[in-house]
Amino acid sequence: MSYSVGQVADFAGVTVRTLHHYDEIGLLVPSGRSHAGHRRYEDADLDRLQQILFYRELGFSLDEVAALLDDPDADPMAHLRRQHELLQGRIDRLQQMAAAVEHAMEARKMGINLTPEEKFEVFGDFDPDQYKDEVQERWGDTDAYRQSQQRTAKYTKEDWLRIQAAADDLNRRIAELMASGAAADSEAAMDLAEEHRQQIAQFYYDCSYEMHSCLGEMYVADERFTATYEAIRPGMATYLKDAITANAARHSAA
Repeated sequence: MSYSVGQVADFAGVTVRTLHHYDEIGLLVPSGRSHAGHRRYEDADLDRLQQILFYRELGFSLDEVAALLDDPDADPMAHLRRQHELLQGRIDRLQQMAAAVEHAMEARKMGINLTPEEKFEVFGDFDPDQYKDEVQERWGDTDAYRQSQQRTAKYTKEDWLRIQAAADDLNRRIAELMASGAAADSEAAMDLAEEHRQQIAQFYYDCSYEMHSCLGEMYVADERFTATYEAIRPGMATYLKDAITANAARHSAA
């Protein structure tokens, strides 16, 4: 079976003019002609065209492609293996470039454009980028994640200092309430839990009582969160979780 120049152009996604040029320079000479003298391409011609387009996509000149394809010592499988290696190398480089671009995008969102000195000033020993891949994997498809990304992308150093000061003040008051002996389900503890929820809603994302309760469970289930609160006061992670649970129940019953 043979194909016209127009059919081959459609198959390959090239122009008829390109095929004419390949014929004129001897790079791809069709195997036959119709009675009217029109070009007719066989399957072997299509195979050669595929090889040409592979190498062209990889940046080889037409002269280089001709030299590669017309080498009498080369076999078709060797060409395919070489093209596969070149394409795989290109894919790897493009993936590395894509990863670098994604990292830059995330850095602008999560890194808040702070210098290392400013990051240390704002966050202390905590690295806000440390768990960003895990966070995106676990919550990247949620509305809360997208809302948080949109908000935090706009924050300046002064915004983060203000947010951190508010969180530190709340944590201090929770620790003081624990020291006073107040129960986690007391009105005072539930009020602080409600303030904790409202801080999340104000600075990051809309936080429902159900979502807040899930966060409370995470504070005791994930040792990294537990360690953060335990460093403020032993038992604080569980205390805050219990206060959050009681506050959610209070509002569900209201």
